[in-house]
Amino acid sequence: MTNPVPATVSNESFIPVNTQTWVNGRHNVRCVKVIKETWDVRTFCFMSEQPVMYFFKPGQFVTLELDIEEKQVMRSYTISSSPSVPYSFSITVKRDPNGLVSSWLHKNLKEGDELAVHGPVGMFNCIDYPARKVLLLSGGVGITPVMSMARWWFDTNADVDMAFVHSARTPQDIVFQRELDHMASRIGNFSLHLICEKIENGQAWHGYRGYLDQAKLELVAPDFMDREVFCCGPGPYMKAVKKLLQSNGFNMEHYHEESFGATPIEVEEEAIEQAGIAQADADALTQSDMVRVEFANNGKSIQIAPGETLHAAASRLDLHIPKACGMGICGTCKVMVKEGEATMNHNGGITDDDVAAGYVLSCCSVPQTDVVVEF
Repeated sequence: MTNPVPATVSNESFIPVNTQTWVNGRHNVRCVKVIKETWDVRTFCFMSEQPVMYFFKPGQFVTLELDIEEKQVMRSYTISSSPSVPYSFSITVKRDPNGLVSSWLHKNLKEGDELAVHGPVGMFNCIDYPARKVLLLSGGVGITPVMSMARWWFDTNADVDMAFVHSARTPQDIVFQRELDHMASRIGNFSLHLICEKIENGQAWHGYRGYLDQAKLELVAPDFMDREVFCCGPGPYMKAVKKLLQSNGFNMEHYHEESFGATPIEVEEEAIEQAGIAQADADALTQSDMVRVEFANNGKSIQIAPGETLHAAASRLDLHIPKACGMGICGTCKVMVKEGEATMNHNGGITDDDVAAGYVLSCCSVPQTDVVVEF
């Protein structure tokens, strides 16, 4: 009996996949799915044309680079998906009728659209603060970062005791409710507690009503004093949570919250005001007091007063370094200092590896000597 002749296999059958790993920076992505979560909340899912492993620390965020009304607009959103689903990532956005970006996303962003994102960055995450017992507190669309954390622990079968407490306006405003119910039904180390501020006509609700207070906290997590707490929501919500924990003598070293700080408009106004003050100070300084900032790629330079940021220097020269937060959080305004020294006071928007390589965030970096910036 003769040996059968093996079938010829075409090289096209084996297409090599060079999978890249996501790192902080600017990336082009494509929207592959839009999911309606509630009446005013949608999830937007993204992928790259070439396979990318979207690993990030659950709780971190990205900054979208958008063109709206013929202007470049940057806005940061927490990643709501988990890195346990590695070939895509998602953001979940609540539409604000008065919000430029959220309204634009809900109305315009559709499957197949391409855009640029910056990130991932953020100090608010569960990887840097490992714990066996956690309390996840969220209000409104602030559920997104803690949902990313819960999904990560659920998917990886982590030995983490999770108490998930979410506050919503009404039952119809609860984001991810069916998935949360599923998680709670599948594993014993996930306890779910939903609180609705009010119940509207025709709505059935058998859960907690009102707001998170001392009595509810003791009911949902009697051992809250022993847990690592991750909190995200509107400013008043987080303020109330902090006050509640502090009144119980909670060790706030184990409390973590996400906040992008001031709104972009407030940040811009503050930056303009500071720049005006700095210019007035500069007019009164001697030449020897000034520092020189050169932007190598544009062949421009300027003398600025001590205390001014690199971003302010660029603005004076009509050079636009992209920026979203103005507080060293989003990481959008990253540039490299090729020569000289600059002091940076950031809030988690840059990695240690980038700092070691000479990168800084221009919005919160002040030159201490004459510097040359690659921009």
